[in-house]
Amino acid sequence: MTNLPPSLANLRGAVDLSSLVRPPAPPAGAPAAGAQSLVVEATDATFTSILDLSQTVPVIVELYAGSPSATLTGVITSYAGRFVLATVDATRNPQLQQAFQAVAAPTVAAVIAGRPVALYEGDVPDADVRQVLEQVLKLAAQNNVTGSVTPPDGSAEPQEPVEAPLPPHHQEAYDAIAAGDYETAIKEYRTAIAQDPRDQLAVAGLAQVSLLARLGSSSAADIRAAAAEAPADVETQLAVADLDVSGGHLEDAFSRLLDLFPSLDQQAKDRVRTRLLDYFEIAGVDDPRVVAARRRLTGLLY
Repeated sequence: MTNLPPSLANLRGAVDLSSLVRPPAPPAGAPAAGAQSLVVEATDATFTSILDLSQTVPVIVELYAGSPSATLTGVITSYAGRFVLATVDATRNPQLQQAFQAVAAPTVAAVIAGRPVALYEGDVPDADVRQVLEQVLKLAAQNNVTGSVTPPDGSAEPQEPVEAPLPPHHQEAYDAIAAGDYETAIKEYRTAIAQDPRDQLAVAGLAQVSLLARLGSSSAADIRAAAAEAPADVETQLAVADLDVSGGHLEDAFSRLLDLFPSLDQQAKDRVRTRLLDYFEIAGVDDPRVVAARRRLTGLLY
């Protein structure tokens, strides 16, 4: 079954994945440097280069099982550099499968300025794909991602992006995340923070990987059902807030915890406050939703 989104607007503020592993990319909107294949094969280990590229040109991500969609490849190349297609073998890249919440193949998403945007699942006719891509272009323009790439002559073969080296503990953490070893990743980020308490990338990375570790193997349906049955229970509400943040629904997570906050005892308030501060790091302190939530939290504390 094909599922097309009624609108992309509700996903404009999805969580910025790039803060997990590397410094900010150059300013958005600048032309891409050099030639770039229009179709690249991405993996858990190379996806940060896709995030960097998405600061310049919108990247369409296809998580496939078996082989990529020839239809989608053809549509992307017809846009002559206004998009790049990143194909991902979902069965071999569990980190990306989880990050994009891919439960069907293919699952197609966009990444704009480092932020994921869900598009559709299943096989979609050429005309519908183009309709969705036109919406993506409008959304990209709203986020100042208006560059394009120039493909090298005769380049149609996917190739893996080349990444700049990460600091050692960041690299160890990222390798552990790619392997699903969140405990090791947490230790590496904590070591990086101990060595440099001002390492905000490590702080944000620790917050994100801790969220992934907490989500574990629990299903979204079970988490939401437990929260609905116990609306005053801190544990269940923190769990569903984690789920909301993982899907980019920051305002839902903030409202849930801030609405609950006044009714809690001091120990529970401290837990909720700590979790909210983690979410602020994940989303970025300049995000307007973070600014509003921080203001409301301050009002509740004082």
